[in-house]
Amino acid sequence: MIRPNQRRWTAKNIIMPLLTLILLLSLAGMVGCVGGTSDVAPMDPAERLRIATTTSLYDTGLWGYLEPMFEQKYGIELDIIYAGTGIALEYGRNGDVDVITVHSKSREEQFVAEGYGTERVPFAYNYFLIVGPEADPAAIKDMSPQDAFQKLMDTGSGSFVSRGDDSGTHGKEKAIWQSSGFDYETVKQAGEWYIETGRGMGPTLLMASEKQAYTITDMGTFLAYKGKLELVPIVDMGNILLNVYSAIAINPEKHPKANTEMANNLVGFITSPEIQELIGKYGVNEYGMQLFTPCAGAEPEE
Repeated sequence: MIRPNQRRWTAKNIIMPLLTLILLLSLAGMVGCVGGTSDVAPMDPAERLRIATTTSLYDTGLWGYLEPMFEQKYGIELDIIYAGTGIALEYGRNGDVDVITVHSKSREEQFVAEGYGTERVPFAYNYFLIVGPEADPAAIKDMSPQDAFQKLMDTGSGSFVSRGDDSGTHGKEKAIWQSSGFDYETVKQAGEWYIETGRGMGPTLLMASEKQAYTITDMGTFLAYKGKLELVPIVDMGNILLNVYSAIAINPEKHPKANTEMANNLVGFITSPEIQELIGKYGVNEYGMQLFTPCAGAEPEE
């Protein structure tokens, strides 16, 4: 049986530690408020910048490298969605993001012409590669991209794995087929040697390696995945293989809720001299060569 004074003693021992804890937390909050100054811009928890980016800029780790620098400078959180260029452009058309970073010049120009984006701003480039097994069963090494695709189509002597996802890389593949004289719908039905993954560049490279097949890839993602692949560059020459990355802020006239000011800050950030220098150096220590060549204000032409 518990006596009355024992019940009061028990309640006291429960309540007092709670009051002490609350007091300590309050004091800790006061100390945080009067602490030293910081160079980081104050962040409004409600302010975020939404970016749709092509998978190659994400898979290579470039956005993971640049993201904390931008967030610290502007005191904002980045929400980065990676997808194929076609999907990224659709996000922009729908107003689901504030800025896009993609690599399909003709579609980017159309996007701006239709009023969805304010300006197409190139900031870096590299090249596409046709990669495949070292044995090169189709014997296409060092051919032009068009001749290589034509031989693959004519002979069916090597499997080809396509992203098939309406990405910038998939768009480049279709452009090469067209330049080689083939309708893409015909290519898709050409036989079991032609395989569509409907996935990003990394998974497509892994499938091509597993099947010892050919595929087209941007150079950056290939270098980032090279250690996991049994593939080598087979065709790496030809102006058609140029791969330019651009940033486009969403037009507030189409989507008034777009965070246009911060989107423009991002475009200015990635085209600034200091960040352009970092982009040019990115990957050199790890891969022995740069994954991207900075090109703000001086876009190379095919």
